[in-house]
Amino acid sequence: MIGNSAAYNAAMRILIANDDGYLAPGLHALVRACAGLGEIDVVAPEQNASGTSNALTLNRPLSVFEASGEAVKGFRVVNGTPSDCVHIALTGLLPHRPDLVLSGINNGANMGDDTLYSGTVAAAMEGYLFGIPAIAFSQVHKGWGELDAAAAAARALIDRVLAGGMPAGPWLLNVNIPNVPDAMTRPRRITRLGRRHASQPVIRQTNPRGEPIYWIGPAGDARDAGEGTDFHATAQGCVSVTPLQVDLSDHASMGRWSALA
Repeated sequence: MIGNSAAYNAAMRILIANDDGYLAPGLHALVRACAGLGEIDVVAPEQNASGTSNALTLNRPLSVFEASGEAVKGFRVVNGTPSDCVHIALTGLLPHRPDLVLSGINNGANMGDDTLYSGTVAAAMEGYLFGIPAIAFSQVHKGWGELDAAAAAARALIDRVLAGGMPAGPWLLNVNIPNVPDAMTRPRRITRLGRRHASQPVIRQTNPRGEPIYWIGPAGDARDAGEGTDFHATAQGCVSVTPLQVDLSDHASMGRWSALA
């Protein structure tokens, strides 16, 4: 699948974050699925932070506390964004540098243009920006249906990626898993991001004081969902695996704009 470099062994260190918050079932399922891979640190948002993209909190200090309760024992919780969680973890909170950053499992898909807004993808991307291999996991449909199967599919992909050695990095994968009981055995497809139509109109309401308030409208329907896209792969019941990069430069148009220099 990908070329290998350093040898992989069970002593690796893994950082796991998400955007649905530290109590989210998807996070717990991913942590359970990674048991036995090595030393696991969980640093997750205190509250649901979906749609926060790569935002870092710069206008106030952040607090970190250790969660209480058997189900979240050892989890570190940050009152900030998914990117805050990973950034803080990598720049002083953890006493060591992780070998791998994982994010998810998200409650709903992160495909096409959604990846630009996704806190799940952003948490993984923060690791990638620090030079650490990273994977973001999402389920195609909301509601946590067949979550254990999705977690098993996530573990199977991690094992496949690490088979024979840690691939040379950094690299960033965006994975979307169908909500089906046999997700672990569904075919994997290496895909590109599809595209959506523009979002639907804003929803206007009135608050109890008679003042207008606005809700962001639902995402637009898929516009480019052809063969090879993440939309197409998941519609066929496959696990979509999209390699991502961060370079937003429009290399193809640089010559056209050179006259401005």
